[in-house]
Amino acid sequence: MSAITSAPQRILADGIPGRGRLRRAWRGPDSDPGWARPAFLGLLALTALLYLVNLTRDGWANDFYAAAVQAGTQSWKAFFFGSFDSSNFITVDKTPGSLWVMELSGRIFGFNQWSMLLPQALEGVASVGLLYAAVRRWSGPVAGLIAGAVLALTPVAALMFRFNNPDALLVLLMTFAAYALVRAVENGRSRWLFLCGLLLGFAFLAKMLQAFLVAPGFAVAYLWAGPAGWGRRLWQLVLAGVGIVVGAGWWVLAAQLTPAADRPYFGGSTNNNILQLTIGYNGLGRLDGNETGGLGNTGGATGVFRLFQSQFGGQVSWLLPAALIGLLFMVWASWRAPRTDRTRAAAFIWGGWVLVTGGVFSYMQGIIHPYYMIALAPGIGALVGIGAVALWQARHSWAARAVAAASVLVTAWWAYELLDRTPSWLPWLRWAVVVTGVLAAGGLLAWPVLARAVSSARGRLLLVAAPLALALFAGLAGPTAFALNTVNSAHTGAIPSAGPSGGGGGFGGGGFGGGGFGGRGAGGVGRGAAGGGAPGRTGGTGGFRGGAGGAGTAPGGTGTHGFPGGSRGTGHRGGGTAGGFGGAGGGGGFGGLGGSTTVSSALTKLLEQNASSYKWVAATIGSEAAAPLELATGDAVVAIGGFNGTDPWPTLAVFEQLVAKHEIHYYVGESGESFGGGMLSSEITSWVATHFNEQTVGGESVYNLTEPISIIPAFS
Repeated sequence: MSAITSAPQRILADGIPGRGRLRRAWRGPDSDPGWARPAFLGLLALTALLYLVNLTRDGWANDFYAAAVQAGTQSWKAFFFGSFDSSNFITVDKTPGSLWVMELSGRIFGFNQWSMLLPQALEGVASVGLLYAAVRRWSGPVAGLIAGAVLALTPVAALMFRFNNPDALLVLLMTFAAYALVRAVENGRSRWLFLCGLLLGFAFLAKMLQAFLVAPGFAVAYLWAGPAGWGRRLWQLVLAGVGIVVGAGWWVLAAQLTPAADRPYFGGSTNNNILQLTIGYNGLGRLDGNETGGLGNTGGATGVFRLFQSQFGGQVSWLLPAALIGLLFMVWASWRAPRTDRTRAAAFIWGGWVLVTGGVFSYMQGIIHPYYMIALAPGIGALVGIGAVALWQARHSWAARAVAAASVLVTAWWAYELLDRTPSWLPWLRWAVVVTGVLAAGGLLAWPVLARAVSSARGRLLLVAAPLALALFAGLAGPTAFALNTVNSAHTGAIPSAGPSGGGGGFGGGGFGGGGFGGRGAGGVGRGAAGGGAPGRTGGTGGFRGGAGGAGTAPGGTGTHGFPGGSRGTGHRGGGTAGGFGGAGGGGGFGGLGGSTTVSSALTKLLEQNASSYKWVAATIGSEAAAPLELATGDAVVAIGGFNGTDPWPTLAVFEQLVAKHEIHYYVGESGESFGGGMLSSEITSWVATHFNEQTVGGESVYNLTEPISIIPAFS
């Protein structure tokens, strides 16, 4: 009877059915203050606003991946394998996990720029939410809010959560895995560890071995701080390893067991083997620089200060000093604590994340790009949030106040240095950061004296709020300004970078510019002044047909910014305004190298004629030249040699067979016009030039592969 009579009372208390649950969802856990959940939801709303507004500003972003997404919306086979083209000639040079999310969005909403980039932005919002949840559990809502805000406002995060590279999904899954590990350390339940491993396995499918850089810190954290006995903790870590194998291995196994004739070639590999791609080009090759067809060490000098250099500093390092100081304080504060102490466990999780990932980035000899730095952002955010709250809680200690003041001063000084790299951009901001940093540090040091002098409740509230607000401004003003500049600027290409022009992100700190290196840029196709070498199809030092930028004297002239190794003296298709290597750009990245590019209407119309009669409407050297053709026509294009033309696929014999069977309609471009290029690519282009007539369409050299010059008799 009491249960029956209590039901109306519950309804009256909660209002209409369901309203109580909504109220609890708004208020959050009872252990949190009333403002915590609204503040968290506000953080998510602002993050969504930052990442979603004018989402299509970047166009196709990296058109290498955009073309692959288009292919996956047209063919389920291309979807599964991560094919670059819908006819499944070759894959992208990564596992396809990140493409799947964008392709599903394209199948639901129709393939376009918005549907492609929407999942990336939502992955960013989810990453902020998961980081808040992971940090809040042990350190409270203030630490969670700081951690989430740091992640959301990190410039490279504002870039990559609006871009179509694989890093957005990678960060989301690694952050989710960290949350699962936090739950496992709390309760010792094996299912949370298995979930942690499973998520890291799926992260492998997003960007291969980079996903495992957080694993050492995770393993040490649970092995040290897990609640179970030593033997059970070891067994549970083995279970987490099984989760990794399951999460990644199902696709790898399916890919390995599928006969080569029934699937596309694995782009980036030297022998059409996904394991070789994993261990070679995308594995050890990134560490020692021995990647076949790679750029080599493009990240400047290696060493402990690499992440503070011009190419990477403005992307992620704003709060890296504060994070490291916070990590040291966390270790010191928990030095004599019990084995299962949460502060020490957090130091292992997030400190291991930053130290291992940052160490690898600092010393790797192979390909490294500015946008890789997003992988550090969740760890830095967590350490800053946890460290800041731990220092504030210990503010009655002179040592803690001194460490907090030093952290604020170092952060303000480093923000000044980063802002000073673009002295003409918001010149007042660097001085405002320094002034507020000094005031905040002074307020923290003098806090006990001021506390004794203030008697009113309002005065005490101001005493608490003022130094914290000043410290937040000193720490977040710089990255916030860079992040806002990033989302308000267009970024395209395979190597984008965040922040204003000149703020780092290219060779020598100058950036690659909005046009520059490779591809059909916004400036069109015309032979610009940046290429090196002599005119003609062969000879010279090669180079790239630049846009307006770069040095040189005439089309195909003696410019100094050409990239050696091309075989056409006029260089490569360029575009944009910043021009060649080491130009004055920065925000836009490489521009043409996988950038959002244009194709002339005349060439598009030609390729679309009778397109349904061919498996591929065209072939060209490299994916960066093939991608804009695919996006313009919506049809499959053969990317000879894969991403940069150096993959050993197809052989000349295979290409001849495809032409003989009338599966390819046109060949577009000439020898050496792709970034990179290999011997097989040169053999194919020479064969095409020998056997077919050349015509110029929309500024491009085009060969109709169904109309040979003549039938060449075979000689015995």
